[in-house]
Amino acid sequence: MATAVDTSSQSRTPTPPTSLLTASLVGAVYVLAALAVVFYAVPALWAEYVASQIGGNRLLEGALRVAVQGGAAVGLVAFGRALAGTNPPKGVRGGIFLMISAAFAVFFLTRAVGLWVESRVEGAPGQAVTAAVGLALLFGAYRLFTSPRGERWMIGLEEQGWFHASPYKRALGQKVRRLTILGILLVGGSGVYTLIFQGSLPDNWTITLPFTQKEGAPAGTHQTITLLTDAQYSVPLLLMGLTLWVAYRVVNLPTFAEFLIATEAEMNKVSWSSRKRLTQDTIVVLVTTIMMALFLLVVDLFWGWLLSRETVGVLPAKSTVNQKVEQNQEAKW
Repeated sequence: MATAVDTSSQSRTPTPPTSLLTASLVGAVYVLAALAVVFYAVPALWAEYVASQIGGNRLLEGALRVAVQGGAAVGLVAFGRALAGTNPPKGVRGGIFLMISAAFAVFFLTRAVGLWVESRVEGAPGQAVTAAVGLALLFGAYRLFTSPRGERWMIGLEEQGWFHASPYKRALGQKVRRLTILGILLVGGSGVYTLIFQGSLPDNWTITLPFTQKEGAPAGTHQTITLLTDAQYSVPLLLMGLTLWVAYRVVNLPTFAEFLIATEAEMNKVSWSSRKRLTQDTIVVLVTTIMMALFLLVVDLFWGWLLSRETVGVLPAKSTVNQKVEQNQEAKW
């Protein structure tokens, strides 16, 4: 008798999880693309199609554009979290950060070397040297990320908690944590305030590329690329966002959080003086300080008077000092 077998109930080999290196690379590309959309594509499209329709109100135009950029950023973050899934590889966030940092480091180091080489070696040899340096940096980054050390760095950086919003022992050390956050925000906010009101930020952040000057063109006419539009607004917003995130995460790092918790516990053990006792102690200290100052003044005047007597002769008499001063003034005239 034939028996039907349901193949759907058979065990299947589970799909192997995505490797940490591949997931980090894909995530880094997605984050860079999202940043390009938020800080380059949206402002460019806004300036071309929307800004002219608002009627020249810069305040309203700026507020609306920031709102659109914020909405695009939130949507891209949510979409990225959905793509990552519920169980991404351990260390993928740290890997994304390290790969983006490595990409920026390779680009700017290669550019700096290219500009330096261009000022000394022109033509194809200089381009070859710059390309060789860029390829060497890329190969070094590849070897780092494919090595066990790179994987340890990715996992270790994520385990420190910089890329998670979960708090650490939220109910403990709240006062000291809030004061620490306030201090970091004051320092960061002071820096952002200085950047804004000193006018040190350009309208757009543009950089020159080496070996892009056309033949016969005057010096300094290299091709430029815009890394960040409206830098006078974008840079302060980015710095304030970074300051807020650092201020929140630094008090939730396990090692530093334990230190802050222990500090507040020790502060709670301190026996603080009452208002009346503090006033009494302050009066005692001030009176004692004044009395000591008067005593030292009297002692100084007494010994100065005694040692300047002619019978003692240790210090010159006041009349002798005055005569020497008058003689010096006459000699100058």
